[in-house]
Amino acid sequence: MNEVIVAGGGAAGMMAAICAARDGAHVTLVERNEKLGKKIYITGKGRCNVTNAADGETFMRSIMRNPRFCYAALNELNNERLMAFFEEKGVPLKVERGERVFPVSDHASDITRALEREMARLNVSVRLNTRVRELTLDEGGAVAGVMTHDGCALRADAVIVATGGQSYPSTGSTGDGWAMAEATGHRTRPALPALTSIETEESWPFALSGLSLKNVALSAFDARGRRFYHEQGELLMTHFGISGPLALTLSSMLPEEPAGVRLALDLKPALDEATLDRRLVRDLTAQSRRQLVSVMDGLEPHALALSVLELAKLSPAMPANALTQEERRTVVRLLRAMPLTVRRLRGLNEAIVTRGGVATADINPSTMASKRVPGLYFAGETIDIDALTGGFNLQLAFSTGALAGRSAAAYCANNRRA
Repeated sequence: MNEVIVAGGGAAGMMAAICAARDGAHVTLVERNEKLGKKIYITGKGRCNVTNAADGETFMRSIMRNPRFCYAALNELNNERLMAFFEEKGVPLKVERGERVFPVSDHASDITRALEREMARLNVSVRLNTRVRELTLDEGGAVAGVMTHDGCALRADAVIVATGGQSYPSTGSTGDGWAMAEATGHRTRPALPALTSIETEESWPFALSGLSLKNVALSAFDARGRRFYHEQGELLMTHFGISGPLALTLSSMLPEEPAGVRLALDLKPALDEATLDRRLVRDLTAQSRRQLVSVMDGLEPHALALSVLELAKLSPAMPANALTQEERRTVVRLLRAMPLTVRRLRGLNEAIVTRGGVATADINPSTMASKRVPGLYFAGETIDIDALTGGFNLQLAFSTGALAGRSAAAYCANNRRA
């Protein structure tokens, strides 16, 4: 009999299998794909941003949904211990900008292979190309195993559901675990995209598609005009709106119905309006006989300069010395706050992670055990937790997996003694 079955062979599932096996459980990991860690391979643009080396307080602030729920899991396996784990398994790591942690090799495959080697060492049985269809329960309502899509019944004392969310469905994350949870009486939060690009009502970014802006600032304002997001960094203009690090971070902070949220793009965050105005006056004076767009080209890329002038309702070909004081101030205001309005977020097919999942109220945060079904545990993106980009989400997957694995092994041991 399989004491512990782990459904899902991603980061959370593999770590759960390792920790359960280390604590003496007989473990079978069931994965629907032809290989393990399919989503790991695409994280960090193929380099695998395995965690973030931030201190504990910074890490907790980076968790967007249900951070308090994650305390016990992070105590079980924090970023320092996770880094030590991979180093001990022969994967040297490096810390880059923003405290992002990557393999020195820049190969995500090194992370997956290290996990596979450890599972093999611990005699974890792995069944690929096997999709779990449903959980099976005994007469008392406790977990009895799983039923696969090909009609195979696998018995177990404990089951860990680590099938992921619904982002990047091509990797196998299609919400299977959420359906299994709902079928056994668990509540779930709806699947929404997080860490994804943003479509805008305004069309001016469309003409700038492919333009990457560095050292700009993006702000977002609620219906009352209160700013709830402000960050400086990089932004990418696209044929539908905005993407890049600033947009991805903002997407996780937007309300569930984000349409209509106002944004402001500051192209010159290092300068206040007065300083920027003096700079523009100086340039206009020095190039008084040139076309206005030529002067603006000294401030911004040509295509972006044209967009600023279009929003200011000014002709690019007008002489620089014809610009009035009020028109100049309009240009300055736009450089400090290019207007944008959220239309919607891009879909789950493009989202890095899923917002939503099995409700944390139905899971014991100290063990990752279901409060409704004895012997059932959840880990990773299946749970309603998500964090900002930068390695935080992968760390949460490993941490919740580790806690679920150890808890499941303890549950099995207690059942044997009973």
